[in-house]
Amino acid sequence: MKLQEIDKTRYRKNMNLLIVILVLSLVGLSLAFGSVLIAIFGATPVPGEPTGNFHLNLLGVMLSVGLCGAVLHHVKERPFFREIYYVWRLKQLHNRIYRKLVKIKAAAAKNDVNALITLLFYYTTLRQVYLLDDNTLTLPALTQDLNRLNAQIDSLGLLLSAEQFTPEMLS
Repeated sequence: MKLQEIDKTRYRKNMNLLIVILVLSLVGLSLAFGSVLIAIFGATPVPGEPTGNFHLNLLGVMLSVGLCGAVLHHVKERPFFREIYYVWRLKQLHNRIYRKLVKIKAAAAKNDVNALITLLFYYTTLRQVYLLDDNTLTLPALTQDLNRLNAQIDSLGLLLSAEQFTPEMLS
């Protein structure tokens, strides 16, 4: 995956706008779908008793989530979503790496080049995401891990970069 420089202010602005639009869309569409489903398939309300339309409201929520997901999938390559989609894909890769992190660290301790590249990518991009999301709490520990890894790579005389990482290395 090619690393990209992200403009933090643009990323935060677009992300906040997306969250607001997504929440409003989910609420509005859930109410609309639920109302239409109840109007078509709903039970006749009896005063003082529950309507029994919970399943129709739940179906309305599921339809709104599906529609919003389909719209997001359709527009993910647009310029507005460039930074958001890039960070989303990075976070997916972080999850895949994290699930295998114990094995990767063990292989890196044995100077496995693929493991070193994977860790370098993981630490570098994790730092980038932490800075974009203002998650500075764990940044010092991450910086220590990255410095330790760079020292190990230098001591081996290798020229490695995070750009060399490919998702196939996780297999």
